[in-house]
Amino acid sequence: MTTEVEFLRDQVNRLNSVLGRYQDEFPPPSVSQTGDVVMESAAPWLSDRGLMAPLIEEYDRHIQQMGMQLKFYQRQMTDVKASLEQVVKENERLHAEQRMSIEKQLQSLSTGTAGDTTADAIAISNLEEQVKCAVEEKERALQMWQTASHELDRLQTQYQCSISDGQIHAVERQHMQTNQQFLKTVAEQSGELEQLRSQLRQAKLEQRSSATKVEEMTRLLQNVQDQMQRREEDTAEAQGREEASDRRLQQLQAALKQLEARLKAATQDSESVRRKQTDWERQVGELQGRCASLEEEKFEALSRLRNSIQLAEEASLQREQAQLREKQRAEELEKMKDAMKQLIQDAAMLTRKEVLTANVLELSKEDNRIRHEVESVRKQCNVQIHRMAEELSALQLECADKETQIERAHRERKAVEEELEKVYKEGRVGEPEMRKMEALHQRCLNAERMKDEMQLTLNSTKNKMKKMEMEYSEELSRCQEELRRLQSTLTSARQESTAISEERLTLQQENQQLHRDMEALRKECALAQRRAKQQVSSMQQELCVKEQGLESRLREMEESSKNSSAGLSRLLLAQQKTISRYKDEAKNLTQAFQQKLDSLRSELNRQKQRAQELEIQVEADHQKILEYERQVLEHQEKNTRLQRRLTQAEHRAVSASQQLSVISQRRKAASMMDLETLS
Repeated sequence: MTTEVEFLRDQVNRLNSVLGRYQDEFPPPSVSQTGDVVMESAAPWLSDRGLMAPLIEEYDRHIQQMGMQLKFYQRQMTDVKASLEQVVKENERLHAEQRMSIEKQLQSLSTGTAGDTTADAIAISNLEEQVKCAVEEKERALQMWQTASHELDRLQTQYQCSISDGQIHAVERQHMQTNQQFLKTVAEQSGELEQLRSQLRQAKLEQRSSATKVEEMTRLLQNVQDQMQRREEDTAEAQGREEASDRRLQQLQAALKQLEARLKAATQDSESVRRKQTDWERQVGELQGRCASLEEEKFEALSRLRNSIQLAEEASLQREQAQLREKQRAEELEKMKDAMKQLIQDAAMLTRKEVLTANVLELSKEDNRIRHEVESVRKQCNVQIHRMAEELSALQLECADKETQIERAHRERKAVEEELEKVYKEGRVGEPEMRKMEALHQRCLNAERMKDEMQLTLNSTKNKMKKMEMEYSEELSRCQEELRRLQSTLTSARQESTAISEERLTLQQENQQLHRDMEALRKECALAQRRAKQQVSSMQQELCVKEQGLESRLREMEESSKNSSAGLSRLLLAQQKTISRYKDEAKNLTQAFQQKLDSLRSELNRQKQRAQELEIQVEADHQKILEYERQVLEHQEKNTRLQRRLTQAEHRAVSASQQLSVISQRRKAASMMDLETLS
């Protein structure tokens, strides 16, 4: 099956090449040229499959047979030359070696009696070597003689067969058969030429029809191109509409972005207002708490002030009472003094010294006691007055501070209420406070970023520490493993050293044993040499007899080899002449047939190229049509996609406008509620 497929592919390729070359030589005529065209002769095997394949196979088979015969003859020539050269070289070598050996033997025989024992030993060794060489040469000579005789017999039979008349007649008959085959092939080729001419006519008719088809295809292509131009115009219009829709979409997207930005700004404003409102509410709550605490402190201070005033009044009353008591006591003292003066004046003479002394002592004691009590009371009153004055001054200062704080709180409350009213009225936060808040926010962000950076550095340092700990542990484990390995190698080295020392002892013992064995072998060798000398002396005598017989046989072999070499040279010359003649004939035939084949192949290649070009052109046109259809489909898909995007954008714009209206309504409602709460 595969061979048939390959044959069909080969035939198709050849026909395509022939068609391409034919179309290159003969271009397609126009529609107006409807006249008959002159038919040119062409070979019939260009189109007939039944003729093309057998001719090629017969030619290939003939070329293979001729090549095989040529190689066979060349191998025979090389074998014969090699065998002849080997025989000649072997004969020359044997002759030279035999002559040298005979001369050495004669010299050794003439001088053998006068030599000493060393010369005898050298001669014996030389004779042994010569005997061995002679035996080997004898065997080789016999083998070469046998091979040469077989080769001569074979060459003689081959020469006789080649020279025989029957073979000559067979060669002539084969030559006639080949001539007849060539005549048959020429006749077949002429028939093939006729068939190819008819096929050429048919091909020209097909060419005309193909030309009409090509014109139809060109018209179709023009129509397709017009349609494609219209489609391109439609696509350009669609692109214009697409661009307009894109611009509209971009405008809508920009409007949506603006609305989203406004929405974001409004949401941000509302969120900021809410945050500010919560902050102000928180501040108002704090201020209210502070006001309440200040009022409580004020009430406490007032109560303490009232208590201190009451204490001061009580202290002043006690002071006044003490002053009154002191005045009364002073008056009583004055009265007592007056009474004493009167008593003293009345008692004059009666109780001068005793009464006066007793009364004076009692009065002095009473006066001292009264003065001491008055001073103690005065000191206590002064201390209480001083303490109460200090408390009163402190309370007055605290009251003044509380009053200032209350006034400040009232002012701050008023300012906060005014700012709240402004915020509610304007609906936005002041720039300096925004700056403060942004600065605070920035500081918070910076603090968070520094915190994150410190956390990252801390994590990185922790990771580095973990990594260093892991590396340290790995290094420690690796060092421990290395230490174990070194210890194991040390123990193994110690064991090896002990084993080597033991082996050294055993080797020394073996060496001593070998020395003893060598001495024994030397003794045996000396005995063997003595025996060999005796055997060699006996063999030399036998060799002398054998050499004489070999010389006679060598002379006979040399004469026979010379005769055989002369016959072989004559045979070789004759065979070389016949082979050269066959080579020339084969070369001429192969050159002629090769030229024909080259011309046919070139024509087939041209026609094949033309057919391939037409196929490529048709495929390219088909691909263009498919590409245009694909582009049209893509433009349609783009139009549908753009319409879908436009509708989606419109829906989004409507939804955004609805959201904006809802947000605006919510903001209005929130602002109304805020105004109602403020009012």
